Amino acid sequence: MSNKEIYKKTLTFSLRRFIFNTCCLLLVGALSVFGFLLVDKMFDKGLIGLAIGILFGIIIVAVVAHFFSYIYKAGHIVMMMKAVTEGTLPDDVYHEGKRLVKERFTTVALYYAATRVIKAIFNEIGSLITRGAEAIGGDTGNAIGNAISIGINVVVGFLCDCCLGWVFYRKDKGAVKATLEGGVIFFKNGKALLRNLGRIFGMGIASLLMIGGAFTGVFFLIFNNFGDAFTSLRDEIMEAGVRNSWDIPAFFNNPTNLALIAAAIVGLILWAIIHGTFIRPFILVGVIRNYMEAGIKSNVLAEDYSTLEKKSKKFAKYMEKEN
Repeated sequence: MSNKEIYKKTLTFSLRRFIFNTCCLLLVGALSVFGFLLVDKMFDKGLIGLAIGILFGIIIVAVVAHFFSYIYKAGHIVMMMKAVTEGTLPDDVYHEGKRLVKERFTTVALYYAATRVIKAIFNEIGSLITRGAEAIGGDTGNAIGNAISIGINVVVGFLCDCCLGWVFYRKDKGAVKATLEGGVIFFKNGKALLRNLGRIFGMGIASLLMIGGAFTGVFFLIFNNFGDAFTSLRDEIMEAGVRNSWDIPAFFNNPTNLALIAAAIVGLILWAIIHGTFIRPFILVGVIRNYMEAGIKSNVLAEDYSTLEKKSKKFAKYMEKEN
């Protein structure tokens, strides 16, 4: 099956995730507005109400997402893995993916803890890069190092998804062992797998500019019709600044600028939802294909594990537990 065929065949997971994420976003937005209006009317402290509403909404979404969005992500990845390794998919990919996730629920749940090993390795490498760049170039080097670290974090997200596919593929191994092996596979085939970087970052930046920019413009036009609300928000910010002796830039003293900030935030959130549910899976199909092909061909040796043990204390700790 081609990447395009796999993407289209598994699109049902993206659609379900989109509906779920949109509902979560609407819930956070509704609670934010409700908190602002309620507290502003009762105590003339709308900014505090806004913060409370956002926080409460995020907590609810985090709890719900932990238990329900799991099936969409894991099911999507396992179907991609089956497609690239077996060359075929069942007619009802959603329920088959759901069945496989339930079948391996305990193992896959442990996988989420095991991915901390992978993240720890990359975080240590990222810290070394940042410190090295700062030592060489000062503040400029630090900025470059931080940019590289951000890029590394993006790669980590894809690697963790690939490792989840590997966990499903290696049914003979537990989640931690399969994840450790998955990390070794990536580092052992790093040069071959890094060819995905152009696709990952190129499509990510393009979608951010096009989708995020478009939504920012649309919501800026919408928010401009709610001048009174942003004027009230401006007054709250200025009063908080005076009360707490904060040096608030003049930019925030303009309700139109606050509307632009709010529009940019909404645009960024919507971009993250659309990119994560529709565009990222298309990129992920190709990444998983390259990863699985490299993993199946790889002959992972004891010395390969030793190399990563030297790079990460957490990796060594998990290896010790497994042995």
